[in-house]
This record gives sequence, C-alpha cells and structure tokens, in this order.
Amino acid sequence: MKKIAVFFGTGYEEIEALTVVDLCRRAGIDTQMVSVTETLQVTGSHNITVTMDKMYDEVAFDELDMIVLPGGMPGTLNLEAHAALMERVDEFHKCGRFLAAICAAPSIFGHRGILQGRQACSYPGFEKDLNGANVVFDSV
Repeated sequence: MKKIAVFFGTGYEEIEALTVVDLCRRAGIDTQMVSVTETLQVTGSHNITVTMDKMYDEVAFDELDMIVLPGGMPGTLNLEAHAALMERVDEFHKCGRFLAAICAAPSIFGHRGILQGRQACSYPGFEKDLNGANVVFDSV
C-alpha cells in the first residue's frame, strides 16, 4: 500500500491540506497528517483546529512514498522554517522520491532549487519564488 504524509504548520490552508487527506484516504492510500508544531492540534489559516495523527518526530520517512506540503499563510512559512522537514524534502528530491506542494508551498521547492527546468505553478504572486522553473500560467 502506498503511504504519504501531509505536513501541517500553524496557518495551513484548510481546504488544501484536508482535501488531499480526504481524497487519498478514500482512494485507499495510507495518509498521515503530521504536525510540525509542538502539539498534535494544529490551527489553520481560518481558525479551524485539527488533531494530527503524528508529530514530526514519529514519522518513518523510509516508509513514505510522498511528502505533501499544503499552502496557506503563514503555514507555508512555518513549514519552510522547520529545518528537519526541509532536510527530508531535500533527501526526497535527491533520491527521486515524490514531492507535492500546493498553492504557495511550491515556493519552498523554488527556494531549495528543486524546480530547476521543471514546470510549476503557484498561487498568484508567488511565481517569483519558483526559482528555475518554467512557470505555468492559467488563463482563467
């Protein structure tokens, strides 16, 4: 069975994080909600508090198939400020393992040089943070 972890920092965008969890669990994917804060309860950008499955230190990264970073402010900044998580993101990239980021969170990959030569999109205004990417614009 595939296993992913969705990481939650204070100020995460609720719909971006919880929709991923909901859809993946419905699809039968073992999906862990992981707190990068000091508690299992993490509050999103719209003041919705959700209890996570695990704390960061409890994650078995060698068992994961994918790391998912939801956006939101200041959630994206809080994920990027978590040095240990960023080391794992770099490891996954180096080993060719799956990484996903939503909305503002692709900026994290841009800052880390992960997007070089790749197509990427982000929340409007974050394109400048997609360093090295071929930015994809939607003409909605």
